[in-house]
Amino acid sequence: GAECGINAEVEKQLEMGKKLLAAGQLADALSHFHAAIEGDSDNYIAYYRRATVYLAMGKSKAAIRDLSKVVELKQDFTSARLQRGHLLLKQGKFDEAEDDFKNVLKSNPSNNEEKEAQTQLTKSDELQRLHSQALSAYQQEDYEAAISLLDEILAVCVWDAELRELRAECYIKEGEPSKAISDLKAAAKLKNDNTEAFYKISRIYYQLGDHELSLSEVRECLKLDQDHKQCFSLYKQVKKLNKQIESAEEFIREGRYEDAISKYDSVMKTEPEVPVYATRAKERICHCLSKNQQATEAIEVCTEVLQLEPTNVNALKDRAEAYLLEDLYEEAIKDYETAQANSENDQQIREGLERAQRMLKQSQKRDYYKILGVKRNARKQEIIKAYRKLASQWHPDNFQSEEEKKKAEKKFIDIAAAKEVLTDP
Repeated sequence: GAECGINAEVEKQLEMGKKLLAAGQLADALSHFHAAIEGDSDNYIAYYRRATVYLAMGKSKAAIRDLSKVVELKQDFTSARLQRGHLLLKQGKFDEAEDDFKNVLKSNPSNNEEKEAQTQLTKSDELQRLHSQALSAYQQEDYEAAISLLDEILAVCVWDAELRELRAECYIKEGEPSKAISDLKAAAKLKNDNTEAFYKISRIYYQLGDHELSLSEVRECLKLDQDHKQCFSLYKQVKKLNKQIESAEEFIREGRYEDAISKYDSVMKTEPEVPVYATRAKERICHCLSKNQQATEAIEVCTEVLQLEPTNVNALKDRAEAYLLEDLYEEAIKDYETAQANSENDQQIREGLERAQRMLKQSQKRDYYKILGVKRNARKQEIIKAYRKLASQWHPDNFQSEEEKKKAEKKFIDIAAAKEVLTDP
């Protein structure tokens, strides 16, 4: 009687689980299948249904464990074998997957199952062929070819961490770090305790100059293994650099530009190998010098940055401001225009450009009064009178030699321009 009671209870749990699974309530369905298995640990149907829930939840490893239990309990349950073969193929475990498909073919399958097993076997062969081609392309350093072969394999073997790591290596060699990062992040999720993936992600971020993300990834590595040598030494380096940059930025916010400059000098000493840090440091030093009204030094450092990155908007803005301090209005305008072309909706650039143009106009006016030899408060009539006198004096026709004619022409043009600007209301 007790045996019957247990079975009835297990049947009830299975039935409830089945209904909830059909309704898409996965977590609830799962708890009923857990209960059924607790009630009867040899019930292959319970494991099979639980595997279905795990799959729907994206928990492939747990699903494979349950399907293996099903196969162990009931050797001839072909659909469990087929499904396990599928999942093993997705993990890139070709030999194990093929064993399952061959087993299905041997165990008197239905027509559909036979067809399916045959198709999967063919697919597995094809994937193994691509796999060996990808490896040989990688060994021959033909990374582009390796990537396109790995793309094909990974379209099927979506859970193969090793293949993702291999493709990430190829992306790094091909100079596509962000694609490498997304493969390594997937590999870190697919493989437990994947310290190597976190280390590589951290290194890539570090090389790209993203010290904050580098720090958070290397911390993930140390959470898994606090004695990981490579991660620990990278961690110390990134942490030191991060701290220096943070305190330099703090100084800038407080307007302590001298202190910020010496902090950024330290940054360049801490990391002399990775060029992006020196460039960033110089960009910020250029900003500090410009803000600190050390125009000559600012122009020099900003120019160094702009030789490496001609469209660096921050360096262009800071150099423009330094040029204005030196009364080099046209140079400032040129920098602001380049900055604007590379950052269209920046209000600061627009205002800077307008200010530089205004200052240029004022400076030209100052020069024009001088050209006409009149005071700055001269009336329009006085300006016109002075213009007529000078224009007749410097008319090119009054001069004989080529040299003198040229000089007079320039003078004549300046005089005309001065009258034009100063009589313009």
